This record gives sequence, structure tokens and C-alpha cells, in this order.
Amino acid sequence: MGEEISRFGSVRLADLPEDLRQRIGAIAEKSGFVPNVFLALGHRPAELRAFCDYHDALMERDSALSKAERELVVVTTSAANHCTYCIVAHGAILRVRTKDDQVADLVAANPWGAPLSERQRAIVDLALSVAQDSARFGERELAAARAAQLSDDEIWDIGAITAFFAMSNRLAHLMALRPNDEFFLMGRVPREK
Repeated sequence: MGEEISRFGSVRLADLPEDLRQRIGAIAEKSGFVPNVFLALGHRPAELRAFCDYHDALMERDSALSKAERELVVVTTSAANHCTYCIVAHGAILRVRTKDDQVADLVAANPWGAPLSERQRAIVDLALSVAQDSARFGERELAAARAAQLSDDEIWDIGAITAFFAMSNRLAHLMALRPNDEFFLMGRVPREK
């Protein structure tokens, strides 16, 4: 793929303000690379901080949804929105979190036909209902989620994650954000030590 991360340019990790350099540096240390989204959003530090804060509030908090289930919501939402960056990046995280090298691709390609547990199916269906036509979301969708034993807190988490990543998907489209090469192999081949 091309060398450009974003059609609006990018920054280097060293160019970020100290607090963001430390925050993104910790992610880079854990993953072995700096995800391009941070370098692309880095030209607007206040927006990057807000993005990271809301991301972490949704994705890192204690919740009845597992971290893998949260990533399932992200992949579902990003596939519904045709966001290559987020499908690739969060598909990689989903593969790692589930230790399943196929689930992300199956959900991204056809979320309705992917072989999922009943709980996963309810999570995917709820995310799709919010991602595809949120104006029509209502009591029927809530009843189906509740019938699948999703709590109101879990339903809120699924809806909030879907909404946040719909925004993220649109920013990625605006930027023509390119996925890091490293994401394509994550969860497929063992990580080099």
C-alpha cells in the first residue's frame, strides 16, 4: 500500500505533546508499533485526547461485556460502515482477544451468516440495528436484546460503542486512513519476541 497514512498528513510520535506521547507510547510499547490513527489525529491534539478518553471510557472500563465482545461490536459497526481501517485494526484485536483467526473476517464479510454463539448473535444484531438505521431503533430491538439476556447496561455499552465507532469510521473515511501493515497478521501468526 502507499506510504501516506492520511490524506491530511500525520505527525511523528515525537511531535505529540508530552501527555499524548506517553499515552500513545505505552500503546506502541505493548503492540510493537504506533497505530496510524494516533499519528493521523495527532495534528489536532485536543481532539486526539478527547478521542482517546472516550475510547478508553467505553473500551477499557469494567463491564459485563468482555473486551472481546466489545471488539466484536467494533468490527460489526465498522463493517456496516465499510471502514477498512477499523475492520483491519479491530479485526486484529478481535482475533487476539478471542484466539480465533477467523471470527473477525466472518463477521466483517457477513455478520448475519457468521457462526456465532447466541450471546454473540444478540450483540451483533443489536450493533447492526444501531449502526444501520439508528432512527428506527426502538422497543422491538430492546426486547430482542433483553430476551437474549443482555442487561440494560450491556445494551447501553453496545449502543455507545457502536455510536463512537460510527464517528471513528467517518473520520477514517475523511482521512483515507491507511491501516498499519502489522494489523494484517496480528492474531494470525505468532508474534516475534
